[in-house]
Amino acid sequence: MTENAPITSGAFGEFTVEGYSRAAVQSYWRVPEMKVGFDLGAQPWSFMGTPTWLVTHTHLDHIAALQVYVARRRMMKMEPPVIYLPEPAVDPVFRLLRMYSRLDRGRLPCELMPARPGDEIELSRELVITAHQMRHTVPALGYLVWERRKKLKAQYRDLSGTEIRDLKFQGVEITEERRFPRVAYTGDTAPAGLDENPDFYRADVLIMEMTFVARRHRPEKIHKLGHIHLDDVIARRDRFENHHILACHFSTRYHDDQVRRIVEKRLPDMLGGKLKLWL
Repeated sequence: MTENAPITSGAFGEFTVEGYSRAAVQSYWRVPEMKVGFDLGAQPWSFMGTPTWLVTHTHLDHIAALQVYVARRRMMKMEPPVIYLPEPAVDPVFRLLRMYSRLDRGRLPCELMPARPGDEIELSRELVITAHQMRHTVPALGYLVWERRKKLKAQYRDLSGTEIRDLKFQGVEITEERRFPRVAYTGDTAPAGLDENPDFYRADVLIMEMTFVARRHRPEKIHKLGHIHLDDVIARRDRFENHHILACHFSTRYHDDQVRRIVEKRLPDMLGGKLKLWL
């Protein structure tokens, strides 16, 4: 396998999270079991088979490899991918792809789809994605993957199998959909992006930016830049109901060991063992 971009991987219950993120460098993630990826700041060769991508915003460390990904799938004679983008980005990205196509002298077939806060994206019969407004310096979305299941309505739970069968034959809707938040991805955002979308605090796995960790970087200034500081996480520690929190997108001002040292000193319990530094 050709390795052309770093990947960190972790298993979290029924699914795997793979990816890498460093502020101003590159961000890209995927959940292979769900056949979905988030952001295209780079494109590891092994990610090429993932057919659906959700881009959070158009800063280059999150979108620079979009055309590379599309070109590789065309070269390998794979189906054109589906790429969701914040609605204001769709037309500019379409024009950009046309220019790259002229330079490359090759087609760049893909389906660019606009996403708006509140939109629902059907991923499969079992999975649906919701788009959420984030707070950044350009239009930005976060995404939450829900598992949905059909459950028998409460009023029918004491019926026998025969009675339930008879109701189904009569056309009675005996089930209701229940949703379970599985994977949430913030992309880049100030803390308000989390606070305004409380379901992110309930997802089994939360992939969240924590760009700044040092005390010398003041949270008030960080928020204006559309980012989260370690102080913001500490202040919200009681809100995280997640099973796993993957903190990422650390500033290049820090070495990996420096990030670990600072975070482990200020959060020695690592949020009850939930917090993982994605370095």
